[in-house]
Amino acid sequence: MIVEFVKFFLEIDNHLGAAINNYGIFIYLILFVIILCETGLVIAPLLPGDSLLFISGAFAGSGLMNVFVLFFILSIAAIFGDSMNYFVGNYFGKKILHEKHFVKKSYLDMTYNFYDKYGGKTIILARFIPIVRTFAPFVAGIGSMNYSKFLLFNIIGGILWVGLFLFLGFFFGKIPFVQNNLSLIIIIIIAISFVPLVWEFIKRKR
Repeated sequence: MIVEFVKFFLEIDNHLGAAINNYGIFIYLILFVIILCETGLVIAPLLPGDSLLFISGAFAGSGLMNVFVLFFILSIAAIFGDSMNYFVGNYFGKKILHEKHFVKKSYLDMTYNFYDKYGGKTIILARFIPIVRTFAPFVAGIGSMNYSKFLLFNIIGGILWVGLFLFLGFFFGKIPFVQNNLSLIIIIIIAISFVPLVWEFIKRKR
């Protein structure tokens, strides 16, 4: 039961159409919770993000959901998620770091490298990079970044991230090729989103 529940959330971008039919208007709440957890829980970096936003936009373009309602509630989820993650890092970060099995050190190291390179703008840029997206606000909290500064970057990044992928899906999801190859599109989006991580890994190895 628990395994099926977790699998449902991890793979919802692959069967969003069925979820819309099964849960009706509650699909908005489900999507809100997934984006909130993906950005707000440091233990959930592998929940769908970019691909889920794109596919949600595609279904909204088909008339199954309202794209403006999606944009509003998912932007709120993304902003609240990062803020929640910030405060977890701020209050419990050092204790969590002592639990070696709780978070992967490689994920944290990767995020620290982004901060070294981009500073506070990491909060915006990280929105478009899986894994780093989840750990950036956590690390900002550990480092006690000024919350007003963090919140500004958080709002800008959250709105840009949700708006870009959601409306890309809304406008391009109407194309017959995209509609007939949603699974392939999901794979492509996930692959592209991991390119910055692979590039950083290659540079570190060099």
